[in-house]
Formats: sequence, structure tokens, C-alpha cells
Amino acid sequence: MNGMASDHNTSSQDEYLPHYLQKEDPFASKLSREADIVAGFYLTVIGILSTLGNGYVIFMSSKRKKKLRPAEIMTVNLAVCDLGISVVGKPFSIISFFSHRWMFGWMGCRWYGWAGFFFGCGSLITMTAVSLDRYLKICHLSYGTWLKRHHAFICLAIIWAYATFWATVPFAGVGSYAPEPFGTSCTLDWWLAQTSVAGQAFILSILFFCLLFPTAVIVFSYVKIILKVKSSTKEVAHYDTRIQNSHILEMKLTKVAMLICAGFLIAWIPYAVVSVWSAFGQPDSVPIQFSVVPTLLAKSAAMYNPIIYQVIDCKFACCRSRGLKTLQKRSSLKKSRMYSISAHRDSTAMNETQLEV
Repeated sequence: MNGMASDHNTSSQDEYLPHYLQKEDPFASKLSREADIVAGFYLTVIGILSTLGNGYVIFMSSKRKKKLRPAEIMTVNLAVCDLGISVVGKPFSIISFFSHRWMFGWMGCRWYGWAGFFFGCGSLITMTAVSLDRYLKICHLSYGTWLKRHHAFICLAIIWAYATFWATVPFAGVGSYAPEPFGTSCTLDWWLAQTSVAGQAFILSILFFCLLFPTAVIVFSYVKIILKVKSSTKEVAHYDTRIQNSHILEMKLTKVAMLICAGFLIAWIPYAVVSVWSAFGQPDSVPIQFSVVPTLLAKSAAMYNPIIYQVIDCKFACCRSRGLKTLQKRSSLKKSRMYSISAHRDSTAMNETQLEV
């Protein structure tokens, strides 16, 4: 019975043909022309905003590159990844949506799929490194102090090597890149899992090392940080002012990192769910019109981060200006009190001198 079931599963896998190997043109749009135009305008707006926003973040960071903290270096790397997605990837899909078909053939499809996966994986692994940095700085103050700028650059080299490895593995014959079911975009070939056991092993490896494991590290780090923050105020109050100010800055960077990770995961989780269902669910059970929505949502992730930077920075600047005004008031009051005390002493001394005379 088990032998017959395995033979049936093997034959069903052999009989399954992915959408891009069927008779119809895999690069022809399966959406209406009006839907393609709307998607094209949407991606154009997203691409312009993300390019300008991330370019601005990189430009402003380059002006103070020697003063960047390790966590800030990581957020700059995240902006580089987002800018890469916007500049390298989005023009291909925008042109294809407006043309009502993928215009760049199989070579362009594989390049587009590689670039999207490379920069997307780089973004997620960067956020994983940032979450670990925040965890050490907030939850283990004594261990976090040894993390310096050169450690951040070593971490960047590991991140780029990691993303390059997993994005290039499909070109070694283990996996592939293929057009999306709606025809005007390309992605990792999730449908290999429907055709062979080797394809299933490849997709499971990608899911674990490029999605589940990094996401688990991020969630663990920020849950521990949230639990630690409840008691951190009393703990930091025993330190001097310099350490307290440093802790405030670390908390600001932590808020930025948490919002960035939340925005990234919210944008990409629907796409990941649809991709996993395409790989292991009922073949071709995801409606084509439905599959395009998570794809467009995921492509908007690169736009959120510059907005988060600016909102947190403005809030931090306002708090810092209030703090400076308070300090200035205190210092002025202190000066006036010192002046009045000294004036009182001078007048007392003059009176004493007159009495002696």
C-alpha cells in the first residue's frame, strides 16, 4: 500500500507542469490592461519615493560617516538594500506592467529574480543583525560595550556574503527563478516543490535560512528587550548622566529598529504565505488576481524605512530640544542664585569693613 501511494505521489509530481512550462506564453500578462496600468502607476510612485527617501538617508549619513554608531551603520546598509531594490528591480516590473507583458525574456527574468531575492535577503539579515545588536546593548550592558565600528563592518561583510550565497544557489542547478503566475514579474521558483523531492528540499532550505530563522531571532530579541525595558529605568538611574544619555540614544535606535522590522515583516509575510502555499499547497490553487496583491505589498517595503527614520528623528530632536531648554533654565537659575549669593557676600563684607572703620 505504501509503495503504491509513493508511486502515485511520484507520478503526480511528474505529471505536474508549472505555469511557465505550459502551452501559453509565460510572460504574457494574465491581468486586465487596466489592472496592469494601475499596478504600474503604483510601483512608479513607490519606486520614486523609496529612491528619494533612501538616497536622502544615505546622503545624510555620508556627511557624518565617521561618527556613525554600529547600529546606525546597519540602518545605512538597510537603506542601501532598499535603494538597490528600487533602482535595480522596480524599473523592470514598471515597464512590464505598462507593456502588459514581461519585456526582458528569460535572462532578464533570472536577473530580476536574483536581484529581488539578493536585496530582500540582505534586508532581512541586516535587520536580524540590528536586533541582536539592540539585544546586547539593552539587555546586556556590560557585553554591549565591546561592540565597536569595526565589528559592524565585519558583520556587513558576513551579511553580503550570506545574501550572495543564497541568491546565487539557484544558478548552480539546485533551484531557479521563474515568472510569477500573472506574468509581469519574476521571483524564486517556488513551484519546484511541486515537481520533485529535491525541489522541496531546496524550498524548505530557503524558507528556514532566509525567513524563519532570521524572523525567530528578531522576535526573540525584541521580546527580551520589551521585558527588559520595564526594569531598565531603575537600573540605569544608578549610573551617571553620561551613561543615562547614552541609554536614551540606544532606546531611540531600538525604536527605529523595531518599527523597521515590523514594517518589513508586515509587508512580506502575506507574500511569504502565498509563496509557501504555491510550493506545498494544492497546485495552482492560488487565484492569479489574488497573487498579485501580496507581490505589490512586498515591493512597498522599501518605502517605509526613510519615513520611520524621519518620524523618530523628529520626535527625538523635539525631546532633545526640550531637554536642552530645561537644562538652560536650570543653568540660568543656578547662575542667578550664585550671583545673588556672591552679591550678598560682597555687601556683607563691605558692611563689616565699614563697621571696623
